[in-house]
Formats: sequence, C-alpha cells, structure tokens
Amino acid sequence: MNQKFSDIYKESIEKPEIFWKKISEDIFWYKKPSKILNKSNPPFYKWYEDGVTNTCYNAVDIHVEKGLGEKTALIYDSPITGSKRKITYLELKNSTAKFAGALKNQGINKGDRVIIYMPMIPEAVIAMLACGRIGAVHSVVFGGFAPNELASRIDDSKAKIIVTASCGFEPGRTIEYKPLVDKAVELSKHKPEKIILYQRKGNEVKLNNSTEISWEDSIKDVSPAECVEMKANEYAYILYTSGTTGVPKGIVRDIGGHIVALKWTMKNIYNIDQNDVWWSASDIGWIVGHSYIVYGPLFKGCTTILFEGKPVGTPDAGVFWRVISEHKVKSLFTAPTAFRAIKKEDPNGNFFKKYDLSSFETLFLAGERADPDTLKWAEGLLKVPVIDHWWQTETSWAISANCAGLGLSKTKYGSACRPVPGYDVKILKSDGKEAKPNEMGDVVVKLPLPPGTFPTLWNADQRYKETYMSNYPGYYQTYDAGHIDEDGYVWIMSRTDDIINVAGHRLSTGAMEEVLAEHQDVAECAVLGIADKLKGQLPIGLLTLKAGVTKKHEDISKECVQMIREKVGPVAAFKTAIVIKRLPKTRSGKILRGTVRKIADNEPYKMPATIDDPAILDEIKEDLKKNNILKS
Repeated sequence: MNQKFSDIYKESIEKPEIFWKKISEDIFWYKKPSKILNKSNPPFYKWYEDGVTNTCYNAVDIHVEKGLGEKTALIYDSPITGSKRKITYLELKNSTAKFAGALKNQGINKGDRVIIYMPMIPEAVIAMLACGRIGAVHSVVFGGFAPNELASRIDDSKAKIIVTASCGFEPGRTIEYKPLVDKAVELSKHKPEKIILYQRKGNEVKLNNSTEISWEDSIKDVSPAECVEMKANEYAYILYTSGTTGVPKGIVRDIGGHIVALKWTMKNIYNIDQNDVWWSASDIGWIVGHSYIVYGPLFKGCTTILFEGKPVGTPDAGVFWRVISEHKVKSLFTAPTAFRAIKKEDPNGNFFKKYDLSSFETLFLAGERADPDTLKWAEGLLKVPVIDHWWQTETSWAISANCAGLGLSKTKYGSACRPVPGYDVKILKSDGKEAKPNEMGDVVVKLPLPPGTFPTLWNADQRYKETYMSNYPGYYQTYDAGHIDEDGYVWIMSRTDDIINVAGHRLSTGAMEEVLAEHQDVAECAVLGIADKLKGQLPIGLLTLKAGVTKKHEDISKECVQMIREKVGPVAAFKTAIVIKRLPKTRSGKILRGTVRKIADNEPYKMPATIDDPAILDEIKEDLKKNNILKS
C-alpha cells in the first residue's frame, strides 16, 4: 500500500475544504478566496466563490514575470506540413495579448462567446488564451465538423465571432473549412457578427464581405490587451458533447477551480515538473486537448507539444517515437486507439528501434478502456510504466489513475487503478444499494465533485440536474459501468449502454473485448449485443487483424469464440466473431459500438457527427450481411 497516496486521498475525501484550500495557494489570485466551498444549493456546488483570478495570466504572464520568458512554452510539430516551430512564453504572451486586442477591436467583451474552429496550429492555442485574457468564453469545435453540428453550437452558444482557418490537413487530403463555416452560418438561426480567418500558406481562400477578416488584418495596428480580473465562478469555456436528444450538451468550466485542479494534476498525477517536456497527442477539439495540450501544462510552466499528425501515416508508425526522441519528451498521454493503430502497423516494433527514447519515462492512456494486451505490448516495447486512467469531458481531469507524482501503485491490467484525490467513487446497483467488491454496477461519484469539474451545463441547469444528478441522489452518474475490487481498484468495463443482457445475465462487452484482444493476430476488436428473440441479446465480435497476418479468417474466428467460451464461460453465448477491414470510430478514437448495433438490428440511426470516415458504415453493413448478421 502506498501510504503517501492513501493519506492524501483520505484528507481529500474527509476534509475537502482544507485540502483544496491548500492547493489553491499554488495559483495566482488577484483576490484570494475566503469561501472555499458553497454547499447551499446542491447539486450546484461552488468552489472559491469570492476568489478573483485570470486563466491567461496563470498560463502565460506569471511565468514571464518570474523570469521564464525565454523558456519554450509550445513546440509545434506538423509532419503533415513539414513545419516545426518553438514558441517561448514571452512570444506566446505577446501573440496572445495582440490577438486579445484584435478580439476587443471586433467588439468582444467579457462574457461574450467565441467559437474556435481550427486545425492543430499555434494560432488555435493563441485564440483560446486570448479569450481567457479578456474574459470571453470560448467554445472550441473540432475543425472539419459537419456544418449542421457547427450550426447547433453557434445557436446554443450565441457566439459573436467564429475564429477559423482556410483549411485543415489529414493524411492524403485537405479539408476546406470555409465552405463548412459558410454553410453552418447559413443553417444557424443566430448569426455571428464576424469571422476571423487564418490563411494557411498555399491554401488561401477569398473572403467575401465586411463581416469576414483575415487573422493578419485583425491584428494590424492593434494595442495588446491586458488580463482582466475574473470571478472564480465565471466561465472559461463551453465544450459541447453530443446530446441524446440531438441538442448538444454544453459542458462549462468555471475559471478558479479549473486552474487550481489542472495545475495540481501535472505534478501529482503525471509527475511533470516545470523543466519537463510534456506531450498530449490529442486535439484541441476534445477535452484532452483543452486540459493537457493547452491549460494544464501552461499553468505548470513546462513545455507542451502541439502535434499536427496521426500515429500512423504521417509518414509511418514511427512518428510518435520520432517526436519523443527529437523533443526529449518525458511523458506522453494519448488514446489506446493510437497505440492499437501503431501495434497493428508495426507489431514487432521495428520503427521503435530507430530512435533514442532515453528521456521517456511514462505513457498514459485514456479515452477508451485500454485492453491488457495493448498495455503489455506497449510496456514490452517501451520498458516504462504504462498507465491506464479514466476521466470524462464532464470532469476535465482524471477520476481514477495511478498517480505517478504520489508514488506509483502496482499495475492491475485492465483496471484504471484507484480513485484520484478529490473523487469519492462508488459502485451502485439499480436499486441504489452499494455493490460488493467485484460486483458489477453503475460507477458514480459522491457529491460534491472536486474543483475543475463541470458546475452545470450552458444555460441548462435543469438538464444538468436531470441527466447527471437525479438517478442516484447525492451522486454524479458517470454512465460508465464497472466494479471496484477488494484493493479499491476501479475497473471501467463499458459505457452503461454497452452492458448487454443475455438471457437475464448482465454481461460487460469490455470483459469480452479484453479476451479477444489477447489473440496474437487481433489488432483491435469490438463486442456488441444484437437483438435475439430467445435470449434478448447475443454478443458478436468484430475483429481487425495485425499487418502481415496470413492465417484463414475462419480459423481466427473459431479460436476467438473458443477463447471467450473458456475465459468468460458458456453464459456469454458467444458464437460469432467476424474479421473486418476497420472499425468505425470517432475522430478521437472511440469505437461507435452503438451505431453498429443499430445497423445490425435494422434500427434507424443518425450519422454520428464525430465519425472519422462515414464510408466505413457501408463497409460494416456489407460485412454484417455477408456473415448473415444483418438480414437484407
């Protein structure tokens, strides 16, 4: 047992106000808070209510004032364009202050909303920080999102300005942003007043009228803006997730708790100090990009990498090793799907052998459950700790993890380790009673949630209460299912929607995927439950294979079925595993199990806004028909 971790965790749960008061003293406040937690109106808890601070000041200005202006804040590495650039804290401050002045010149004031629809370029980070500098609320929308989805976010946020670029780059293709933005504005009921567009070299586009202005023109002859004083419970940003009703859910982040929590996590969860180089291989359109490409590392004052590329194809499955080696990265945080893609293309690690990774200490995985086979493969290759941890857009930082800065605990393959200080995690059954150790149920967190999590939804307090806080009064419902073992380790097995009911037995698709991933030829897999008249639901497995596999698909399928029978048991009624070319995923790497289940059950489905490649769904339909799963 790690005593240091246990003592810190205990204090965070039993004396949360004392715990978070101490931690809040590590950030800059114009006015330090005297009220640490307001519990008067549950579930709407308020941290640091009377504190006054500024996001941008804590991310940039404070480091310059401490004499670290020449330190590298941001390394931009774009294998897609062949560009590399290092930006110091002083340069970042000056660029941000200039663009903040440009926003003010265009009529943006404290509290106004700005949509940022950008590729992974430094100007996207500058735009985010500039909003924080003047107290505007930014909403980053993944560059390339469909116009109807962008329109729904314009309408919900009532954004005054859209900051965008002429295009984004994917391996082998250019995504023109301007037509997508134009269509979104046409579809939206609320019309933004201005569009500021960054022209990417060689891909410039024509601007149509006086409401459209280039980035360069917007910053001409502009006075730099200073940081404005912000109350701790005012909002830093809105980040939208897809809502089940079709109306997006605007997750909001309050300023004070956000700075306090994220700065604390950099050392305590990730063991990152100010002189380290940190890399989060994600996108600013997702929560990981907000928390751990931009805000967390900049609050800490370390060096963060902004990577415009993919784990494979830019140019090969060795690009992650090249970036780590070249920039002396200490720790990488990415999604398990990225490592599964690398493993699929280079199962023997031939690319890895070309690079010096002596600076590298830890790999962190999150976003989807990391199957033990991928964890073990990465450990064997890297010879460093590989940590699977669990968190959500709603929380903005880890709910459970192996806290590297508090002394690593032992690894349990398939577990996201123990709850992080601040999170009182429980497993509840449908009747509201607490589950026994190793008993499956809904994963919930006792209220109040710690600082930096979401205090509500944008303009939707009632929806916040009904969606997250009503099924289990006094708890936040995560909509993940799993169990906690006898050592207090959390096992996230699947989303609540992915628990399947086979003849009255509630079974986790994650547990079955864990078994399938152990097959030596399987690169990635997904298990979903399809409708069955006799048993209610039956599981089927979808498999993609590693590069170079020559064995017959039928033999691999039979072996996989047998593995489930041996390790999960006949109760799973698992009889079908089919080999497919690729799995349908979101751009952030999550497998679209629910969509495939609807296709298999002949149910109507909506094309997911976040899908990486819509054509893949037609491939899946053909595979399901060919294997007599989908009836024509």
